[in-house]
Amino acid sequence: MKEPEIKALRETAEQGDAAAQYDLGSMYFYGEEIPKDDAEAVKWLRKAAEQGLAEAQNSLGFMYRKGSGVPKDDAKAVEWFRKAAEQGLAKAQCNLAIGINVGQGQFGDDAEEVEWYRKAAEQGDAQSQYNLGNLYRRGQRVAKDDAEAVKWTRKAAEQGDVSAQYNLGLMYYQGKVVPEAHTEAATWFRKAAEQGHAEAQYNLGAMCANGQGVSEDGSEAVKWLRKAAEQGHGEAQLRLGLIYANGRGVPKDDVEAVKWLRKAAEQGHADARVFSPVT
Repeated sequence: MKEPEIKALRETAEQGDAAAQYDLGSMYFYGEEIPKDDAEAVKWLRKAAEQGLAEAQNSLGFMYRKGSGVPKDDAKAVEWFRKAAEQGLAKAQCNLAIGINVGQGQFGDDAEEVEWYRKAAEQGDAQSQYNLGNLYRRGQRVAKDDAEAVKWTRKAAEQGDVSAQYNLGLMYYQGKVVPEAHTEAATWFRKAAEQGHAEAQYNLGAMCANGQGVSEDGSEAVKWLRKAAEQGHGEAQLRLGLIYANGRGVPKDDVEAVKWLRKAAEQGHADARVFSPVT
């Protein structure tokens, strides 16, 4: 946005246009084309929020939750999230559910938390779908329900939520919530691994090394184990070191072996001998 456009936006905001106030507040928050200024962000977001703009109400709630531009205040955060949630904004519904959880009964009860997650999840909010799936999987605040757990976790995973992808892979690998299916597990671990999820990278690498759900492939195993190891994953470091020490699927390399085994030892894994793909 060029300077004349920013000037015009500011003039429109000063005239009381809620959408312009929200846009200007967002620009100050992100530091887009104007210097980042949380206090100015709050000023303009509040003006829009007080006019009833749900997106601004949600953003203002976020500012109170984080203590950005205003003193941190969970009660005020929930107050603004609730205003936006009651207008049907899915992200605010999710934020409100999180606020109720964090408040430990101060801002609502377990049933209300689940209700807001469900409302947001039904609108397609991936974080709410993931959180709702977790509640059903663990039997927290709702009766344990494996079918509901898989349903909501899958919806989030299909939207690209990396944690949901990993959890879904874990469900298929362990066979506790759905029938064991290593091919399906490997598919979801790969999706999460490609987004940088270290545990998924480790699990996928171990499955490639063992030929579980995928063809046995030493180079693929090393590729994914290395990615996890470089993120500090201790089991991946140990396994990678042992692969290089034994020359399994890759040329034996004592230098690489010592490098990764030392890193694993520093994390307390020096004496481990057998590791499962899923911990």
